[in-house]
Amino acid sequence: MIHLTRKNLKRMRVFVTDGYWRKTVAAVRALGRIGLRVTVGESTYLAPGLFSRYCYRRVRTPSPVLQPSQYLDFLEDYLTHHPHQVLMPMEEDTLLLLAQHRERFAAITRLPFASYDSLLFARDKLEVIRKATALGIPTPKTFEITNIDERETLGRQLQYPVVVKPRVGSGSAGVHYVTEPSQLSPALEQVFLSGQLPLIQERLPPDGAGIGASFLLDQEYNVRASFIHRRIREYPVEGGPSTLRESIIHDQARYDGARLVQNLHLTGVAMVEFKIDSRDGKAKLLEVNPRFWGSLALATNAGVNFPYLLALVALGLDFPPVLDYRLGHLCRWLLPGDILHFLKNSQRWHLKPSFFQFCKPNLTYDIIDLRDPLPILGSILALLPFYLSQDFVHVRTRRGSRTWNKK
Repeated sequence: MIHLTRKNLKRMRVFVTDGYWRKTVAAVRALGRIGLRVTVGESTYLAPGLFSRYCYRRVRTPSPVLQPSQYLDFLEDYLTHHPHQVLMPMEEDTLLLLAQHRERFAAITRLPFASYDSLLFARDKLEVIRKATALGIPTPKTFEITNIDERETLGRQLQYPVVVKPRVGSGSAGVHYVTEPSQLSPALEQVFLSGQLPLIQERLPPDGAGIGASFLLDQEYNVRASFIHRRIREYPVEGGPSTLRESIIHDQARYDGARLVQNLHLTGVAMVEFKIDSRDGKAKLLEVNPRFWGSLALATNAGVNFPYLLALVALGLDFPPVLDYRLGHLCRWLLPGDILHFLKNSQRWHLKPSFFQFCKPNLTYDIIDLRDPLPILGSILALLPFYLSQDFVHVRTRRGSRTWNKK
């Protein structure tokens, strides 16, 4: 890996958006520990990323979701008067907004992500499944539905359980687990009412691990870094963000994931989500996230500093591909993720590793870090704007999505 001189590092400034999220804390730490000066923006000062000791400057911005035009104006003005070499959006809404208006920032900073059209294509789960199928990448059986009147005909073709999900979205937002025919219609109606088109997929056996394959690609779609992890625990328990995960090697996920993101013409960072089908042992594609992912701290703690490498790519600096990292490294989202998993999991007393195993040589945390303790306080205080501010109503709505799943 190339390392800039300390003098050059101190001159390099990176503006990181969306200071509210734990992945932003990971990015701020990863950049700051290298020596870069990091400015963090968010619509509230009660954001964990702004509490980090590695946050050089804190900026309160308009909301990119509720006030997009004001956000663009503010950011353009701020970066004009306070030069930063790299602009690093962390959340999907912010990334899409900035990518759509890339020309406004072309002369003042670097935005190291794919074109707006490529990002939109990668967010469409059905289009991604079609692309993967054409490349010979294993996928779950997938059914398209464009009209609610098709439900009866389609319902007779299905073998339950199935998953109903919006074509556009990420994580567990809007996902419905359907275990019998009577649950199909309400699940489809929920997705249609949200303004989205649904798709239906077979639900893979639950005993197969979830696999995340993360990549950094340059402007020529070359893979400059990669990292693989498996999910150990999630919240919601039936499928959601990982609360405990481990760095691993999985050759098929690395190979298929790289081929897919390259063929999608993605640049910058992206994560491809797979699930192991225990019936045939293959990793089957679930979706692509063309942005930073929630479990970023695992990769940075295990030795792949994606935010720093992304900054190097943005500046056109060369470095050897980063493909090696510490295997068996664990990273945990304890507050509140793994606590909620413990409370909701009927097998809570039989978890492996145990919920009560808080200290291990190979275990780190998304937020908790004694070298940078204040984001812990920030995470607690951040509950206030999350539940009280209009800035996060769209997130609360997504997190409140209903699932149709009989235990």
